[in-house]
Amino acid sequence: MPLTRASAGVIKTEEIVNNRNLVINGAMQVAQRNTSVTGITTTGYYTADRWAIQVASAGTWTMNVESSAPTGTEFRKSANLVCTTADSSLGSGDAFLFEQRFEGQNLQGIKKGTVNAESLTVSFYVKSSNTGTYICEFYDVDNTRQISKAYTIDVANTWEKKTITIPPDTTGQFDNDNGDSFRLFFWLGSGTERTSGTLNSSAWAALTQANRVVGQLNLANRIGNYWAVTGIQLERGSSATPYEWLDYGRELRLCQRYYEKTVTNTNLIWTGDATINNNYYLTGQFVVQKRATPTFTGTGTGGTGFSAGSAADAGGNAGGWNMGFTCTSTGVRRYFTAGWTASAEL
Repeated sequence: MPLTRASAGVIKTEEIVNNRNLVINGAMQVAQRNTSVTGITTTGYYTADRWAIQVASAGTWTMNVESSAPTGTEFRKSANLVCTTADSSLGSGDAFLFEQRFEGQNLQGIKKGTVNAESLTVSFYVKSSNTGTYICEFYDVDNTRQISKAYTIDVANTWEKKTITIPPDTTGQFDNDNGDSFRLFFWLGSGTERTSGTLNSSAWAALTQANRVVGQLNLANRIGNYWAVTGIQLERGSSATPYEWLDYGRELRLCQRYYEKTVTNTNLIWTGDATINNNYYLTGQFVVQKRATPTFTGTGTGGTGFSAGSAADAGGNAGGWNMGFTCTSTGVRRYFTAGWTASAEL
């Protein structure tokens, strides 16, 4: 709602809009899984929550969440990808990118696929060892449409702010559900399959692979190459607004819709009389309801009458979980400690 402010005898009205940023964890504050993972050669979620990398035969990488960010800004952390095994000649279908995926029901305000569709603007801070051209792609999963924009890193090893605006798309609405409807891609390398045409940068269009990543440099061409990013904001409209900073608790809850874990594998404890070969269960509710029924993994650290290892039985639904461990020796006052992870990523 409008906020009025008096300044030097003049009343000004400023429209304060919450929930502007469609991106979750754009400041890389939340990293439930890890803060550093080495030896990455496959697609997955590794460090900063909600941010995945796709790797298809494009070198070996370390992904970090670092206490490094542009001076004089509100940001204190960044995601950093470092090449540890180079690939100087990418095959036709090879690819390397940094991405976030979005539920369709969170995108309805864009009004995509209608006569009132809105522009989108993404802004971010980026730093790299390699100057040159990079591609940011906006990909509509539901309708197989896309548009790409090039940006340039001008000075090596220096934080630069980039702002990219794309026009509205009056073709193809996003599904109004919890599925994977849209992806924001930051490309870091691609083979000729996606670079041999003309970059589709002026308007949304049906997917043509050759026009997606034209001009993109190959960050995988040398060991030690890196790319770092923070402060990513994606919003409706044709101009970038100041980054929408959320308190850590709220940002964490948004991330936990997709991934949640116990702090350690000794956070939970079961105790009681137990009989050999019987399963004994812990149950609970997730802090945040998951996007969908998650992939749930329970791990026990052992105890009296129980052995360490994966749960003999584990599962649940979007709201809660259960896991059981098998008793290895009958007795009283038996116990085991355990923990879990639950992933409902797109």
